[in-house]
Amino acid sequence: MVHGNWAETSGVSGIDDPELGASQEELRRALSWEVIAGHRERLMRLVRRRLPNAQDAEDCVQEAMLRAAACDELDRERIGPFLTSVALRLCADNHREQERSRRLLPRTADVRTPETPDEDVCERDFGRWLLRQVHLLRGRERQVVLARAHGISTLEFARIHQISVKAAEGAFTRGRARLRLICARSMDGVVA
Repeated sequence: MVHGNWAETSGVSGIDDPELGASQEELRRALSWEVIAGHRERLMRLVRRRLPNAQDAEDCVQEAMLRAAACDELDRERIGPFLTSVALRLCADNHREQERSRRLLPRTADVRTPETPDEDVCERDFGRWLLRQVHLLRGRERQVVLARAHGISTLEFARIHQISVKAAEGAFTRGRARLRLICARSMDGVVA
């Protein structure tokens, strides 16, 4: 930490002189931004080695520079290490976000969209038929499967019906297994 007046340590004198036409604060920010901007190329080299996308690297460096500029009490001598630390943390955040997206993509890509209008009609018709078959299930199994069909999670179902989550999940699993069996038997009848 540098002790003393910022103007004295930075080599700028006469900041309070009214003839300059700029306030001490404005001049300090301008000089601070010049010091911060001087680290841009070094930060770009550092970040480009860690982020494959040039736009992500540019965004990361800009964010680090803005955070440094917003930190009013940062010593000039600490700006470089501060920028390095912030840029590396932003790179780590970027990697975490990309990994999270990569893990979630298969879940969202798993939802099939019908390729033709005929398939769409068949899918809807099968869904209606399957919903009618749910009424062949037993009490709790029927309740939880219908709740899931209406968008209620097993956790919410358990809370609403004041049962354990394990019991709700078990009823849902048994209900799905029975529906699969009903479908298989129905398909066997169609084939025969």
